Amino acid sequence: MISTRFTELFGIEHPIVQGGMQWVGRAELVAAVANAGGLGMITALTQPTPGDLAKEIARTRALTDKPFGVNLTVLPTINPPPYDEYRRVIIDAGITVVETAGSNPEPHMAEFVEHGIKIVHKCTSVRHALKAQKVGVHAVSIDGFECAGHPGEDDIPGLVLIPAAADALEIPFIASGGFADGRGLAAALALGADGVNMGSRFLATVESPVHQNVKDHIVNSTELDTNLIFRSLRNTSRVSKNNVSDEVVRILEDGGQFPDVRELVAGVRGRRVYEEGDLDAGIWTVGIVQGIIRDVPTVGELIPRIVAEAEQVIDRLNGLRHA
Repeated sequence: MISTRFTELFGIEHPIVQGGMQWVGRAELVAAVANAGGLGMITALTQPTPGDLAKEIARTRALTDKPFGVNLTVLPTINPPPYDEYRRVIIDAGITVVETAGSNPEPHMAEFVEHGIKIVHKCTSVRHALKAQKVGVHAVSIDGFECAGHPGEDDIPGLVLIPAAADALEIPFIASGGFADGRGLAAALALGADGVNMGSRFLATVESPVHQNVKDHIVNSTELDTNLIFRSLRNTSRVSKNNVSDEVVRILEDGGQFPDVRELVAGVRGRRVYEEGDLDAGIWTVGIVQGIIRDVPTVGELIPRIVAEAEQVIDRLNGLRHA
C-alpha cells in the first residue's frame, strides 16, 4: 500500500483520483473507483438540474459505502448554471469532498468549509495553485500540458510543472495529465506529488458510461492522435483528432473566430460521441496518454494493478542503491 498526505487527508486507500469529466463522471464509474480504494468524482454539471445531481449522489451511495466527491466546475458564461443550488445539493447530501475547477473557488468556499467539506482545486499553473492555497483549499490538482481538456496557456509539461509545484506548495497536491499506469504514479510521487488524477485512463474502463467505440478508439490510438484547438483564442483545449477537430483547427489557423466554429464545438455534439459512438459527431476530449492505454479493464482490476506496478518500480529503484 502507498500512503501519502493525500490519502490520509481524504481517507482513501490509494493515491488515485478520478476527476470530474463532463458526461462521464456518473454513478457507475464513481462508485467503482471508490470501491477500488480511489477517490471518484461525480461531475455536477453533467446533471441537467440540481435535483438530478441529488439523485445521482443517491444512486452512487447505493453502489458504494466508500468516500467519493463531486466536481463543481465554475466558468464565466452569459447564462450560468444555478451554482448556488448545486452547492446546496452537495452540502445537503453530506458530500465531504468537492473538486472545484475553472474560476477562483473562493466564492463557494466559505459555505463548503462551514459544513466540513474538503476542497481540491484544479489548476494549470503554479501561480494559480499558490492562489488556491492562499484562499484556503485543502489540496490542489495540477494539470500538465499533456492533459485532456484545458491545459492552460503556459504549455508546461508535468516533468517540470510537478516538481515546480512541489517546491512552491505547502498543501498536498496531485498530478494530472499523462497518467495511466504504475510507472506514472511512481514518477509523480518521485517528483513530489501526493498522488495522481486520471481522466482518459478511466474513460477506457468497463464502468465508464461511454460507448464502446470510444473506448476501443482510445486503445487503438497513439500519443499523436489529439488536436489542440482554440490556440489562437487563448483558450486551448486538447481533444481527440477527428474530422471535426481538424476542421476547427483549420478554420482558426486561417483567421477564423469562435462564431465560425461555434456549431462544430457545441457540447451537445460531443455528448453524441459518448452516447452513440459516432467518433466524428463532435469534439471530445482525450489526453496524449492514450498512447499508453492498451486495454479496457474494470476499475477493480485497474487501480490495484497501477498500485502494484508503482510498488514494483519503487522497489526496483531502491535496488539500484549501493552501500
